Amino acid sequence: MNPTYDFKDQVALITGASSGMGLATARAFAEAGAAVVLADVKEEAVQAAARKLAAAGHRAIAVTCDVSDDTQVEAMVDRAVADFGRLDIAFNNAGVMASVVPTADSTLEDWERVIGVNLRGVWSCMKHELRQMQRQGSGAIVNNASVGALTGNPGIGSYTASKHGVVGLTRTAALEYVGKGIRVNAVNPGTIDTQIARDVVKGDDKAYAEMVSTVPMGRVGQPEEIASAVLWLCSPGASYVVGQAVTVDGGLTVP
Repeated sequence: MNPTYDFKDQVALITGASSGMGLATARAFAEAGAAVVLADVKEEAVQAAARKLAAAGHRAIAVTCDVSDDTQVEAMVDRAVADFGRLDIAFNNAGVMASVVPTADSTLEDWERVIGVNLRGVWSCMKHELRQMQRQGSGAIVNNASVGALTGNPGIGSYTASKHGVVGLTRTAALEYVGKGIRVNAVNPGTIDTQIARDVVKGDDKAYAEMVSTVPMGRVGQPEEIASAVLWLCSPGASYVVGQAVTVDGGLTVP
């Protein structure tokens, strides 16, 4: 049973919110009373997701945003504040998978694409979110890293590097802003039932089943299980948790 949270009168911004972990988290915050801003580069999908939440009686808007574009990120945060008056919570979730090739065969184009979204995008989002939260004197940010931030991962060097970077950036910002009433943390999802997980094995069902078999719990995680961790990190229950990367992986990375 999931705990019950009350985020009434708070505003939550979620990137990569048209599907998967982002959508599950946006839905969870909305059901807990928050006004939610769903952001995604996929305009039609994120608009549809926000409309569905609004039709269910929640306060929800959609913003089209490519997080690798700092100007678009600034406009996204400005829109959230313009519509709802403040920004209390951010889940910087938008991410892409690298092309699966050995490092020597990787391309500059793929490196720039992955780092641009997964790492520079998180930096850009945090920069603008933190500026608003500083003005308020409070806030909570959770960045989506990965168990890929904990080990090496043959074939996906740029993705692995980006996620290591997210954890380092999270820890640094956490120390910079904890004295200003802002908590910054991260989550490290393991194998979660999302499109990115299937992209790793290029849609090969047999390879996907083999990947799942390596999880000690014997199953993939669900996006809602990551949402639960994010809500906890943003709640008063995690008031003393600062600069942590909380791993949610069904035991995958237990030594």
